[in-house]
Amino acid sequence: MTLQDHKGHKGDKGDKGNESPKDATAQRLVLRPGDDGYEGEVAGFQTGPAQRPAVVFAASSPADVAAAVAYAADGGLPVGVQATGHGLPGAAEGGVLITTRRMDGVTIDPEARTARIQAGVRWGGVVEAAAPYGLAPLNGSAPGVGAVSYTLSGGLPLLAREFGYAADHVRALDVVTADGRLRHVTRESDPDLYWALLGGGHNFGVVTEVETGLVPVARLYGGTLDFDGRAVDPEAVLRAYERWTRTVPTTLTSSFAAVAYPDVPALPPHLRGRYVISVRVVYTGPGTDGERLVAPLRALGPVLRDSLREMPYAESHTVHSDPDVPHTYYGDSAVLSGLDVAAAAEVLSRTGPEVSPMCVVQINHLGGALAAEAPNSVPHREGRFLVRLVAMAGREAAREVLDPAFAILSPWTVGRALNFAFGAGDRTEGLYDAETRLRLAALKARYDPSGMFRRNYTIEPVRERV
Repeated sequence: MTLQDHKGHKGDKGDKGNESPKDATAQRLVLRPGDDGYEGEVAGFQTGPAQRPAVVFAASSPADVAAAVAYAADGGLPVGVQATGHGLPGAAEGGVLITTRRMDGVTIDPEARTARIQAGVRWGGVVEAAAPYGLAPLNGSAPGVGAVSYTLSGGLPLLAREFGYAADHVRALDVVTADGRLRHVTRESDPDLYWALLGGGHNFGVVTEVETGLVPVARLYGGTLDFDGRAVDPEAVLRAYERWTRTVPTTLTSSFAAVAYPDVPALPPHLRGRYVISVRVVYTGPGTDGERLVAPLRALGPVLRDSLREMPYAESHTVHSDPDVPHTYYGDSAVLSGLDVAAAAEVLSRTGPEVSPMCVVQINHLGGALAAEAPNSVPHREGRFLVRLVAMAGREAAREVLDPAFAILSPWTVGRALNFAFGAGDRTEGLYDAETRLRLAALKARYDPSGMFRRNYTIEPVRERV
């Protein structure tokens, strides 16, 4: 249906009886429960948390976003934003949901080495657009993830240790703030809002487009070493991996993973029913050097699969081969000051093949450019490792397994990573250090004093001097 179809329609619970937005004659796609297309529009990649907004604005332009924000402001309604729905904060009832998947334009400026990315673009589209120019974005491992949302939460790239967070490379943002204004924000034009947007997620408005820097990477050496977790000692592999990370250059970014796969035909034969211990590697140096660097890992034992090779950057998604089918999951993370291998091995035992629900453990090596200061609110840059735990279950069942595992890591935990909180929107502690949270709360009071943008990992507005 269009916005015109809803003129004069009274709202659902929480709508306060408000009518359609002031520019109701515009032909904008607006959906309510029961409308054709509503269920598909609210569905996200993370299928567990139920999104049941009273009104969905399927935005195709910044003007559509501004109309949705004005509508929510008139009715005092909460606003959520969804591109791909990979990291939903949790279930939500009522209010307004702005979906941005139709805003899917990418423009590459090869001379400036920049990309302009609209709010619904997925990382795979940016990689594809930049590749003909020998350039790469600071994308994550999954090509189906929304590029803008990922960047607003910091963005941990495949090339993280060499180039830092995705947020560190943003030149400008176009954003509709709670007052309905479309603002072009740069570090020079509005340093406070620029700082808050890059790390603050969707707390300060709806970003409709980002201009970000690209890096001159056309190829890489990378891939995965998969070990049979029942034939090798997972703790021994992890201990060797931690020791190995102390020797590698910042041009190499890697992670350790442990997954107990079910025995189902949909999986490749080498994964079915196996407990797989993996090391993933991305290195921008020469392939010959890459072979030398990974030699200690290959010496750990026989492998189920060795996919390490030189490849064009356009094939970088094959390093992790993240699933591309929507499913139910819950996850969270811990940024660590150091990796205590014995403690991490205990986490592996609590999330391994004998545990239900199925769990995924990933340990990312941090440091390098990630530790550099930047004019944004991405926190916990002192972290040396990031532990990510995901369970294929809803929130409550997942927490029964994951919470005790995270507790084991608490002596080394400095915080959590917003990018890797999946369904944990009721917990905001640890996402920011105290100083960053205080500044974000004060800026929230300036730019969103009513807390309109609260359908996310919410920062409560606090009136403090900035």
